[in-house]
Amino acid sequence: MGDSKTLTAAPAAAERARSVLAAAWSCAVTADGGREEFVGAHTVGEDGRVVLDVPADSMLLAAAVCAPRGEPSAVLEFADVSPVPVRNRIRARLWMAGWFSVEGERLAFRPTRVVLRQTSGATVVDLDEFASAAPDPLSTAEAGLLTHLADCHGDAVERLTRLVDPDSLHGAVKVQPVAVDRHGLTLRIERARTHGDVRLTFHQPADTVSQLTERMHMLLTRASAASCPRALQRQRTDDDG
Repeated sequence: MGDSKTLTAAPAAAERARSVLAAAWSCAVTADGGREEFVGAHTVGEDGRVVLDVPADSMLLAAAVCAPRGEPSAVLEFADVSPVPVRNRIRARLWMAGWFSVEGERLAFRPTRVVLRQTSGATVVDLDEFASAAPDPLSTAEAGLLTHLADCHGDAVERLTRLVDPDSLHGAVKVQPVAVDRHGLTLRIERARTHGDVRLTFHQPADTVSQLTERMHMLLTRASAASCPRALQRQRTDDDG
């Protein structure tokens, strides 16, 4: 069963890639010396350049020191994980291929290829667009916003389903907020064996948390004026029975 695609305003690939990079807490690095996982070790520059603080015994640092030009090739991988427990929590993966260079006791990474994989497929991100793009202004606050909505406002989430095409709610057993950005809120609709996402677009982009609050109130006002989807009405009746 396909989900509604009528409201689709979403970040461009370069902005989405930068958002994944901005919010990620860990990264995996594959280089000649093998594969290493780093947690809380990277920072991101305004142009998307990644700088890693690596331990002195890191294989990656040894590879950088021993490389003929001091610039070993590597692939960085970042996972975008939903903060709300849902099926298939990995919403996107970001791969960056390129070269490391030694800067003092740190390693700076210069990408030569950026690939973003989402549920819709993989996209090769233009390097100039990646460097000039800014992450979504809500990207670093998203985890707290979504968990608060899921944990404390389940009634609001249920009300928002009134804005979803009834066909997308057929067989729904659970609906959770799975993503939010300046352009809209995405709901994950879980069924007995499948799931799908639907997107509720804001009437205007939200660049701050206070603007997001206003946009959410607008969505809820619209939802309150709509009728409850029959699929969820039947589900509530079955649960009560």
